[in-house]
Amino acid sequence: MSIPRHFTVVGGGIVGVCCALFLQRDGHTVTLIDRGEPGAGCSFGNAGIIHAGGLVPLAMPGVLRRIPAMLRDPLGPLVIRWPYLPRLAPFLWRFLLSARPARVEAVAAALAGLIERAFDSYEVLIKASGAERLIRRTGELYVFETDAGLATMQAANALRRRHGVRIETLSPGELAEMEPALAPIFRHARFFPDCISTFDPFDLTTALAAHFRTAGGTILREEVRDIRISEQGSRTLVTEAGERVFDGLVLATGAFSKPWAARLGSRVPLDTERGYHLILPDPGLTLGRPVGFGDRRFGCISLSGGLRVVGQAELASVDAPPNFSRADMLLQLVQRVLPDLDTRNARPWMGHRPSTPDSLPVICRAPKVRDVWFAFGHGHVGLTLGAVTGRLISDLVAGRNSGLDLSPFHVDRFAGFGRRPAHTPSFQSEGRTS
Repeated sequence: MSIPRHFTVVGGGIVGVCCALFLQRDGHTVTLIDRGEPGAGCSFGNAGIIHAGGLVPLAMPGVLRRIPAMLRDPLGPLVIRWPYLPRLAPFLWRFLLSARPARVEAVAAALAGLIERAFDSYEVLIKASGAERLIRRTGELYVFETDAGLATMQAANALRRRHGVRIETLSPGELAEMEPALAPIFRHARFFPDCISTFDPFDLTTALAAHFRTAGGTILREEVRDIRISEQGSRTLVTEAGERVFDGLVLATGAFSKPWAARLGSRVPLDTERGYHLILPDPGLTLGRPVGFGDRRFGCISLSGGLRVVGQAELASVDAPPNFSRADMLLQLVQRVLPDLDTRNARPWMGHRPSTPDSLPVICRAPKVRDVWFAFGHGHVGLTLGAVTGRLISDLVAGRNSGLDLSPFHVDRFAGFGRRPAHTPSFQSEGRTS
């Protein structure tokens, strides 16, 4: 089998940038293409955590019982735009099937295999790009006001511990010493010492993209409008600037990957789990590490640009306008847990998480066309798995044995899903800032 010499990676989020870098390290000529600047989509607005415990799928046993209460709660973490429900139904059905205990164990084991390699994969790229200044190794906290709140996390933490994730129990006094800015209302705290975070996920993606360019890579800000592969074997991207021929293609287009995968012969139940955040530029306090608030399922992290408050999952069309009242809810929640917080000049943001019903990304060779690889669908762990995904794509291209069973991440696990769409919409990458 011949290996393509020139690769085009479509999608400039953290996953696409890492794919481009690892292919470049293997000696390929690589072009990275996105309609926006690298890292300006979903990678811009995430919580900035490379999470050692990110192996827990969203579909856990008992999730069906919890969803109605979440939807009824005006400050709850989940909302569904009801006109979208008919289109969302197939995704939700597969989501519920994924909550069966045996399936949860299989998904967690597959994700654990990726996360075990996540930190080392980043280490290579961060050192090469001189981005060590953007990384902190201070762990992550989860705090709970109530016994009931802690109980909702017990099954997830038991699953994490079975896969070797270190979790430490802190007393209220130890918590107050570790994070004195928190209100003294928390009865329980769990510390994840092996979690790593970044001072700014956008700056990290930008630094990696800059290293890619300095090492000879090409970055194009163009909108891809079509992918054409002829029976004679010619391969062309049609962009706003014209036609661009490619030898090999990596599709790393995040929440916008579904129509493009279908265009290339693969149906995938990918949907958009829209996330909201607030950035408070002058918060008047600093947290030493990311903190998750388990009772209300939101989190805070101090970044170089201020305090970011993250949370909320909204299931709606990728084209639906943002509902920034979801971000306003975050403001109500955070004022209670950080009483000295200065909330002036808060800025809201919304991005699109690329979610699969089983919480597993798609990392594989496209089964229906030659010389195309898929790298999308990372949901809540896009930053965590960005570098290891890039390394695995380069292994697949080279025919190297990665030492991992990659079958759980193959797009064919969704065989039989969906029908061919009537049209392919204009290309966008991982998300858009608002």
